Amino acid sequence: MRFAVGFLVLPVTLYVIYVIAPYAQAFSIALTNWRGVNASPRFVGLENFRRLLEDTVFWKAVGHNLLLLVLLPVLTLVIALFFAFLLNAGGRGGAGGVWGSRFYRVVFFFPQVLAIAVIAVLFQQVFRPDRSGMLNAPLIAMGFEPIGFLSDTDIALWSILGVLVWQAVGFYVVLFSAGIASIPRELFEAAAIDGAGGPPMFFRITLPLLWDTIQVGWVYLGIIALDVFAIVWVMTPEQGGPDYSTTVMAAEIYRNAFEYSKFGYASAMGVVLFFFTIGFAALALRLSRRERIEF
Repeated sequence: MRFAVGFLVLPVTLYVIYVIAPYAQAFSIALTNWRGVNASPRFVGLENFRRLLEDTVFWKAVGHNLLLLVLLPVLTLVIALFFAFLLNAGGRGGAGGVWGSRFYRVVFFFPQVLAIAVIAVLFQQVFRPDRSGMLNAPLIAMGFEPIGFLSDTDIALWSILGVLVWQAVGFYVVLFSAGIASIPRELFEAAAIDGAGGPPMFFRITLPLLWDTIQVGWVYLGIIALDVFAIVWVMTPEQGGPDYSTTVMAAEIYRNAFEYSKFGYASAMGVVLFFFTIGFAALALRLSRRERIEF
């Protein structure tokens, strides 16, 4: 017992100092009107949270986060499962991967080695509304009007979603590939002998045996969807524009804290984001709980 406690003292102490203590401080700051390091905070109770109820920009940001929270995990996991199954169980009668699957895994994983800021700058160029834009150049050459992927309020957030899915899919392709590779080949071979095709193999063998991995991926992607600060701040005009059409909660926290010096108000937003994240993780784990299958 003493041996275990001796190993735990240092990491637990560091966790309390650098994780728990800042959270507690943020909760206390949310109850003040603190405006910066040199200003003395004044206790205002729940006033900041009352203001949040009337803040239309903040609730627009909440709506964007919720949209991403629903679509990002679904699209990413479905696409990643599809490609992982093809790469690992798509050849030799469903008992093995397709030719060149290792190369494809590297290609899919490549976006993961790029910093999110690099990806944002890269797709700024891809979405440019002129002949320099990778997507608009062919349209202009054919005589069509260019599409304002980041300047049109109706499609800007969908463009952000597309980039997020593109960036995340590769990691889950590799993750699910590792999970599928650990499934005994005999299961796929037996299913193939019984005449099962690709869809039955996927839904009756692959999906149930990967459920724990999918559950973890769902929670992780949901947490990403509740953040997405960096890509929105770097990639979009006016850092969340145009007209707040792509802003998210994390962007509004940063804006209020470091542009408007409303640290108390920004901390109140952070508290709301904290409870959103914890609530989502608990709900997702609860709803996706099922009996574990061992093999």
